[in-house]
Amino acid sequence: MTLARRQTVFAGLDQPPDWPRTPGAPRPELLDASLDTLPGVGPTLRRKLATLGLESIRDILEHRPRRYETAADELAIAALRPDEEVVIAGEVLNVEKRPLRGRRTRVTARVSDGTAAVTASWFNQPWLADQLRPGTRVRLRGRLGRFGFDVKSYDLGEARATADFAPVYPAAEEIAAKTVRRVVDAALPYALHVPDPLPAELRQREGLPLKRDALTAVHRPRSADEAETGRRRLAFDELLVLQVGIARRAAERERTVATGLGEPGDLIRRYREALPFVLTPYQEHAIRELDADLARTAPMQRLLQGDVGSGKTVVALYALLRAVENGRQAALMAPTETLAEQHFLTIADLCHELGVRCELLTSALPSREHASVRGRIASGEAQIAVGTHALIQREVDFSDLAVAVVDEQHRFGVEQRSALAEGRAPHVLHMTATPIPRTLALTVYGDLAVSEIAKPPASRKPIVTSWITEDRSSEAYTRLTRLLRDGRQAYVVCPLVAASETTLARAAEEEAERLRRSELHDFRVGCLHGRLRPAERRDVMARFTARELDVLVATTVIEVGVDVPNATVMIVQEADRFGLAQLHQLRGRVGRGAEQSYCLLVSRARDELSETAQARLQALCDTTDGFELAEIDLDLRGGGALLGTRQSGASDLRFAHIRRDRELLEQARAAAADIGPGPLLDVADHLFAQVEPEALA
Repeated sequence: MTLARRQTVFAGLDQPPDWPRTPGAPRPELLDASLDTLPGVGPTLRRKLATLGLESIRDILEHRPRRYETAADELAIAALRPDEEVVIAGEVLNVEKRPLRGRRTRVTARVSDGTAAVTASWFNQPWLADQLRPGTRVRLRGRLGRFGFDVKSYDLGEARATADFAPVYPAAEEIAAKTVRRVVDAALPYALHVPDPLPAELRQREGLPLKRDALTAVHRPRSADEAETGRRRLAFDELLVLQVGIARRAAERERTVATGLGEPGDLIRRYREALPFVLTPYQEHAIRELDADLARTAPMQRLLQGDVGSGKTVVALYALLRAVENGRQAALMAPTETLAEQHFLTIADLCHELGVRCELLTSALPSREHASVRGRIASGEAQIAVGTHALIQREVDFSDLAVAVVDEQHRFGVEQRSALAEGRAPHVLHMTATPIPRTLALTVYGDLAVSEIAKPPASRKPIVTSWITEDRSSEAYTRLTRLLRDGRQAYVVCPLVAASETTLARAAEEEAERLRRSELHDFRVGCLHGRLRPAERRDVMARFTARELDVLVATTVIEVGVDVPNATVMIVQEADRFGLAQLHQLRGRVGRGAEQSYCLLVSRARDELSETAQARLQALCDTTDGFELAEIDLDLRGGGALLGTRQSGASDLRFAHIRRDRELLEQARAAAADIGPGPLLDVADHLFAQVEPEALA
């Protein structure tokens, strides 16, 4: 992209003459101070903020608003019209607090501005009754409804929450968005200590404001355009670092050489004949792409992504067997022992039928057995090794590793993923059942070839998903018992393993015991969670697979890899506590056979849920397309959250909108190419000095 073209593209990012300035000599070390150094932040609030990942002043400054309030007219109360969002200001005449059904409350205040009076209402905020004393001046934003003025936001004093373009921050169950806004207010003066990592020449050429000015504009914009200009500057930093990471990985691979594996042979022919089904066109296409990669001497780096139940394991085993038929070794690495064990059980019988020696290696094995398996891997006797991160420990030495498959690769850290190939040059297939939006895949995995299994086998029916509140949960078990009597099996998913004093979440063990005594007393109920010993987990899963258990109460240990076709019902308790991608993965444990399957999401009352939580649950009901859900998740949470917490610098995108910032991404890519690899790495190191050192590996 030419300089003139870049300047044209970035015309909207030119810094305006009256851009807000934050003068002063920067002291960057102050940004690492704990939030409890800010006024009004005590130990309790500090702990609550930590649940949002906010621990330092830098964190709160980089906490991007989810949206901004649109401009609204300020009207006299006498001029109010129904269902129109406006701002009113006046004086409290009286206040009343009323309990409602359940644990809900309603606070009402009579407010007058001299032209008229109106009753304003707040739900589930009982503490407001003490603040809204008669004579208090208030500014309210909301709508005139059937029962008076429904308050959306309010201010007692300076207009912050009710102002035009007021930021609305992501919040959590234990901390309100208003509280987050107050902490941001306290931290914003520290923006003057934010150093700018971009060289002045680059910043000027690209038409970018200073980073500290951009942060000020993001949190206190005077217009929607100013907020967007600030966001784009901060997004540019992130996308530039992302391009560095991609360039580093690509350059590293150019210096390594792998052995080409030639054309498929007799073992692959026998593998295809042994399969009890015909591969789908999507699987065949992915296999053709694999064969082309494996024939080359450059190490394969391919991402195989497909929705839950699409048949990725069949393709992965194909890649593993390509190494074996060439007299080499293969490895399959999974992030958890449960998933590694499930993979081993899935492929072991077929490998035995083909005469291929397959071994399982996890840290849970007794020391003597662990050493024995390591010995068979080192000697080459073990042709396929399946395991967790135990496969990449220093004492594990492969004889001749040619192909490695890394399942659910985004759940491994950068060091773990790279260690499997350390000192070797295997062909690597990264596999994920967490759908990654196509735009995000092109961005974060820009150095990888991407294969996609877009649809599951045609025999599988879409899962019917419903959402109910917990006051109707008894209906769920009534429907469940009917299906159980028809011979079906079910999962009941709970957020926690054991009861906790700090949460109302159900515990899997307690819920299993409760169900045995009540709704499911006529059925066989098992319990599965990560605290069980490996042998106990295998025993429970084996009994469930053999239909010796009707219902499996479990934590998210069943999120991936578990395949029981007769399980056609899933009930997710407290579904609002889970993320969208995780809920979709959990739902994928049913619908794996030809029978119609059902997923029931149980949550708290709707008016107790945030807008984001309601949007997540409704999205699950609206579609079973994992890629569509991934795009929705990208919009709701931003690009960083989709790929895991602190897995890499590229996964920590706070300000970049991957789907909407393609033009900005191209600009960052062009800037990276212009700067050159040496200076660019210096810029990147400065940009994300607070990110882990391996983030750009």
